[in-house]
Amino acid sequence: MKMISAAFIGCGLINILSIPHVIAAPKLTIEERLNQLELRLQKAESRATIAEQKNERLQAQIQHSEQQAQQAQKMTQDLEKRTKHIEKVTPDDNGYFELHGYARSGMMTTQNARHAQGGPYLTPAGQTGGAVGRLGNEPDTYVEVYLEKKQRLDNGATTRFMTMIADQQKSYNDWTADSSTLNVSQVFAEIASLPSFTSIFKDTTLWAGKRVDRDNFEIPWLDSKFIALNGTGGGIYDIKWSDDIHSNFSFIGRSFGDVDIVNNDVQNYILTANNYVGPVQLYISGMKAKDNDERQIPNGIKVFNAADQGYTTLLGYKTDSFYGLTKGESRSAISWGQGLGAEVKNIGTDPALLSDAKTLRLASYGIVNLAKDWDFAPSVLAQHSSDRYVKNDDYSWVTLNGRLMQNITENFVLGYEASWQYMDLDPNGYLDYQKVHGNFYKLTFAPTFRADNISPFFSRPELRVFATWMNWDKSLDNYSPHDTLGEKNFTAGGEWSFGIQMETFF
Repeated sequence: MKMISAAFIGCGLINILSIPHVIAAPKLTIEERLNQLELRLQKAESRATIAEQKNERLQAQIQHSEQQAQQAQKMTQDLEKRTKHIEKVTPDDNGYFELHGYARSGMMTTQNARHAQGGPYLTPAGQTGGAVGRLGNEPDTYVEVYLEKKQRLDNGATTRFMTMIADQQKSYNDWTADSSTLNVSQVFAEIASLPSFTSIFKDTTLWAGKRVDRDNFEIPWLDSKFIALNGTGGGIYDIKWSDDIHSNFSFIGRSFGDVDIVNNDVQNYILTANNYVGPVQLYISGMKAKDNDERQIPNGIKVFNAADQGYTTLLGYKTDSFYGLTKGESRSAISWGQGLGAEVKNIGTDPALLSDAKTLRLASYGIVNLAKDWDFAPSVLAQHSSDRYVKNDDYSWVTLNGRLMQNITENFVLGYEASWQYMDLDPNGYLDYQKVHGNFYKLTFAPTFRADNISPFFSRPELRVFATWMNWDKSLDNYSPHDTLGEKNFTAGGEWSFGIQMETFF
């Protein structure tokens, strides 16, 4: 037994000796443990900060994407609303009709309950195209209605017939047949997309008839076109020299004077090339009126050395920015004319121009969003013309105009318009007009109702009430006793007018 016990004891000692020794880790002090804990907290805070920054960047990207989506949605909605102005039926084999139109009608009165004088061309400068602002300044009723029929044939060609009827009244009565100026101002036909036309003529449009020439723009706030080419003849549109260059050519004839003056003895024939190079417009018209200097003008005064030919040129530029400064739009043009072409706006309409007549004209307008719910449209129109009707005469003027729209709600806006015009006119005895120079001012306030906020300036129909104040230098009253500023009870010193007006187009 002692031997067995000794053996067990020996084996136990051997087993104990064979177990590796475990070395106890040194104990950390409280300070060291706190340092390690602080280090781990710092690392956790750093990771949390990085995660927070990533989250902020992600939120900013999401917000920016949402804003872009909202802007895109608004642009789409605006585009859809604009297209609803001209509703079209899908073309079929029998073609379809379209009805378009423009109309305005309003009443104006003075503070003394007299019929108010107005119109964009009421100043002496208006005789040579010097317009002032339209808003709160139109006492007439004007309407034009377009009826069109379009058709697409089996071979891909298209046809279009259009007629336009227009009338203008200054009477407030409901029955005005005796004073009507009802006029068929356009009646023409077009054919386009002809399958046998290829190369530069592939997308051209041929036309003939009586019409207002296409592809020319205007300053809406002044009711003044950059170029107005109207007459009877024919032409071709959209000859494409390249993707960015196309040309329109026309040859028309017309009688001189206004639409209600019919004179078949004297005709003016006008050949026009209207070219577009990207946003640039290059326009030229040459005209000929045989024996123009041998006739009497409508007022019975003989014109000596009246022009029988002339030309008009224009260089224009349009862009989808506000003069390259910010979002918006702007359009500008400078034009020059000589002889019969010295009437650079209403091409070929003035028979009394001299052979030496010369005119230089500048026109420009823009549209810009100044701030939320505030939109602004400034414009400038200036002209210098000399040797126009008699040797050494001189007609110089400049108009500055601005229209401001304040959107109060979707259906109610406040319109403001200011105009200033300076004129220096020396008719040199022509028709007993007197030499004058001076300033004209106009201010208008027009609360306006509309059905939708499609566009700050082109939403129609609009119903307006307005108050307009006009004043001018007293010397301008002496230009002529027969013009607007020379009329009795309408002289310098400040004139107020009030009224209500509707305007629409579709």
